[in-house]
Amino acid sequence: MAPVGGTAKAKKGILERLNAGEVVIGDGGFVIALEKRGYVKAGPWTPEATVEHPEAVRQLHREFLRAGANVLQTFTFYASDDKLENRGNYVADKISGQKVNEAACNIAKEVAEEGDALVAGGVSQTPSYLSSKSEAEIKSIFRKQLNIFMKQKVDFLIAEYFEHVEEAVWAVETLKESGLPIAASLCIGPEGDMHGISPGECAVRLVKAGASIVGVNCHFDPTTCLKTVKLMKEGLAAAKLKAHLMSQPLAFHTPDCGKQGFIDLPEFPFALEPRILTRWDIHKYAREAYNLGIRYIGGCCGFEPYHIRAIAEELAPERGFLPHGSEKHGSWGSDLSMHTKPWVRARARKEYWENLLPASGRPYCPSLSKPDDWGVTKGDAELIQQKEATSEQQLKELFNKQKLKSKVVA
Repeated sequence: MAPVGGTAKAKKGILERLNAGEVVIGDGGFVIALEKRGYVKAGPWTPEATVEHPEAVRQLHREFLRAGANVLQTFTFYASDDKLENRGNYVADKISGQKVNEAACNIAKEVAEEGDALVAGGVSQTPSYLSSKSEAEIKSIFRKQLNIFMKQKVDFLIAEYFEHVEEAVWAVETLKESGLPIAASLCIGPEGDMHGISPGECAVRLVKAGASIVGVNCHFDPTTCLKTVKLMKEGLAAAKLKAHLMSQPLAFHTPDCGKQGFIDLPEFPFALEPRILTRWDIHKYAREAYNLGIRYIGGCCGFEPYHIRAIAEELAPERGFLPHGSEKHGSWGSDLSMHTKPWVRARARKEYWENLLPASGRPYCPSLSKPDDWGVTKGDAELIQQKEATSEQQLKELFNKQKLKSKVVA
């Protein structure tokens, strides 16, 4: 099966593709990938790189496109004005949310024209919601980003990375003003959102608010995310509602996560590498997602271009083609037949990689962790956000609380 690229013909829209039963492959994670490359600051995780280092954002978009993605999300994760000024962040004052969002749209649109990719403008959860601001205030924040997406003529919209379905519904209701198709994705597991609302009920609320595509992204690994989407699917069926399903999980194994997901793990964010999924894990994920009826399949944090390529290669029979990135990648390691060492040539087969149990090389490390499980969510005093930088006294109080909790666990 030969790789193919984009063509000059008019691109089909997201719903046109999904309604026809096509597999739509999303892109991967930007903030963690660009943090590792030195263009995003861990902590705020904001996307000012669209202005400060556009070449880095452009290159990552291009690599995801080459790997097989046919949706490029604007790098506007955490690009709301309140997030860009939260806890001492300089971006709102020195750059502005408008410039960050406009640059993100321009970069994504430029790269999308190099292939058969759609551009999705994205909004995500806000510090203002965690601080219990009103529905009107939250919607006005989303509307600022929406106005930019409309001027930039993106193809569709995504409300993603929401821990609370209430805020996600507000986002969908705001984005619906555009008349564009809307996808809505929560960062929840099988237990539901942070207020205890079940995945099935979350899906129902999102569809009733106006979303045509619903699912989950981030916080959990593929196994957990697919369990959650299955519950969403069942909830929609029980309510006699229809929507397309999407899944964009982590590329980290998280069987030990609690309700809060991977940000609760002690390894987050600087020691997650031992948990990274192999490309063969992604083959399994892509097939299981497809068999569940999910047709919008991508990834979130930890997903590098080679992970997206694995989705495209696994589902090549259904899509009818391979991505350009497969030009340098033999199916299931077949190009290892060219290796100089005979024992490596012996690995040039699907059976070898499909059945391998990879070692971590860390004999003194545990296989599972104990999540922090502080149990705070919207409405708790500790989640009230502020424009000022976190003070030394505030940090001292958090350090002491962490020590006390560690003693209780021990």
